[in-house]
Amino acid sequence: MDPLRRNVNRMVYSFGMSYDAEETRRRIFLAASAEFAAHGLAGARVDRIATAAKANKQAIYLYFGNKEALFGSVVQAKVDEVCHADLLDPAAAGESVGQLFDWYREHPDLIRLLLWEALETAGGPVVGEAERREGYVAVVNDLVEGGAADAFPEGEPRTRAAQDWMFTLLGLVAWNFAVPQLCRLVLDEQDQEIALDRRRATLVETVRALTAARTPAGP
Repeated sequence: MDPLRRNVNRMVYSFGMSYDAEETRRRIFLAASAEFAAHGLAGARVDRIATAAKANKQAIYLYFGNKEALFGSVVQAKVDEVCHADLLDPAAAGESVGQLFDWYREHPDLIRLLLWEALETAGGPVVGEAERREGYVAVVNDLVEGGAADAFPEGEPRTRAAQDWMFTLLGLVAWNFAVPQLCRLVLDEQDQEIALDRRRATLVETVRALTAARTPAGP
């Protein structure tokens, strides 16, 4: 057993508690998600995460390495929670984007985390970049196989078209939650929820129209 793990276990047992590693990891992860969403990577404090998780700081370093690695793990897990492949169904794009809109509405932390990540990396590489890229490649492949880019020639043009289509849909959805104040102000609504209801309905109809325009005509 390595010294860090031995120290963590010793501290836990000294207080007469049984040690559940998975439960500790879960609490750390939930606390870190809230901390990073509120303060970003630079502003987050490991001691606050430890206090909220009812865990020792050494346990955080043991399970996640350092603050940067923990932030990357949180962002990756949040991205994985929303299965873009299932929600971007080429056969029902409008309805699928409506579901994606609902998911982001119910899980505001993801947009906040992505915005913090963008600010703090300045567009540079992110933690776990290769794995995250592979995830999006898989989604694009599903879109191609589902016919989302059939109007384009096979091969690279079709793949590029599916990539552009996916990013366009994500942008149409995410912007509503990245700048909620603009959503409310532009739509001249006092109630944020009413503004979002309007945006969802418009988004679904817009994507339906865009999908129809991209669909190849029959023989």
